Amino acid sequence: VMGIVNVTPDSFSDGGRYLDPDAAIAHGRELSAAGAGILDVGGESTRPGAAAVGAPEERSRILPVIEALAADGARISVDTSKPEVAAAALAAGAEIVNDVTALRDPAMAAVCAEARCGVVLMHMKGTPRTMQDDPTYADVVGEVRAFLAERLEAAAAAGVDRERIWVDPGIGFGKTVAHNLELIASLDRIADLGRPVVVGASRKNFIGAITGRPVDRRLGGSIAAAVVAAFAGAAVLRVHDVAATVEALRVADPILGRAEPVAAGAGP
Repeated sequence: VMGIVNVTPDSFSDGGRYLDPDAAIAHGRELSAAGAGILDVGGESTRPGAAAVGAPEERSRILPVIEALAADGARISVDTSKPEVAAAALAAGAEIVNDVTALRDPAMAAVCAEARCGVVLMHMKGTPRTMQDDPTYADVVGEVRAFLAERLEAAAAAGVDRERIWVDPGIGFGKTVAHNLELIASLDRIADLGRPVVVGASRKNFIGAITGRPVDRRLGGSIAAAVVAAFAGAAVLRVHDVAATVEALRVADPILGRAEPVAAGAGP
C-alpha cells in the first residue's frame, strides 16, 4: 500500500491540510504506522484543471518532508514530472519517481537512469488541465496498454533499470467513469506487460459519480475499488485511507488465496 502525502494547497481530496511541512511529516508518520509500505510525497496537484507550480516552489514544499520521513526509514516515492525536482528529491532520500507524464521528458529519464531509482510510468491523456475535456478511446484498455508498453521500452532504452519500473493505467487521468471501470476490471491485461501495476483510484471523481458522495465521504467506494483492483492484478495501491485499505486487504487476501489469515493479536 502506497500512502498519499499531498504537500499542496489545491489537491482535490485534502488540499491545504498538509501544506505545512510539520503537518505533512506527521501525516506521513501516521500513514507509515497504519501500514503504508511506501509514502508518495507530492508538491504539485495533478487534479483536473490544476494550475502548474514552479520547480523552486515544488522543491521547497516537499524536500523538508522527504528528508524527515526518509530519516525515519520510510520508503519514499516523489510524485513529480520535473527532472530538477526529482533529482533533488532523490538526493533528499526518495527512492522512487512517480511521474504522471511517464518520462516523456528525456531529462527525467536521464535523472532516473543515473540514480538507478524506481520509476512509476503513468498513462494520462493530455495534461492535468485538459485531460478531462471529452476523453475518447476506441479501446481504452488496449490503448493504455500500448502506451505503457511504449514508455516501458523508451525508459529501458534511456538506461532505466526495467526491473525497477512499475506501470500505472492512470485511473481518473483523461478517462470517463466507464473507462475507469473497464481499466480496473481489465488490469490483468496491463499486468501482462510483466511489470508491477500501480492503481490510484482512492476518492477519485468516478467514485463520487457512482455513489453520489463528496470527496471526503468516498471511503466505501475507494475500498471497493482497491479490493477489486488487487484481485484484478494490481501490485501497489495508492490510497489516502491507508488503515482501512490495509484492513480490507488483510481480509481479502486470504479469501483470494493470496495469504494465510492471521488473527489479530494471535501468538506464534
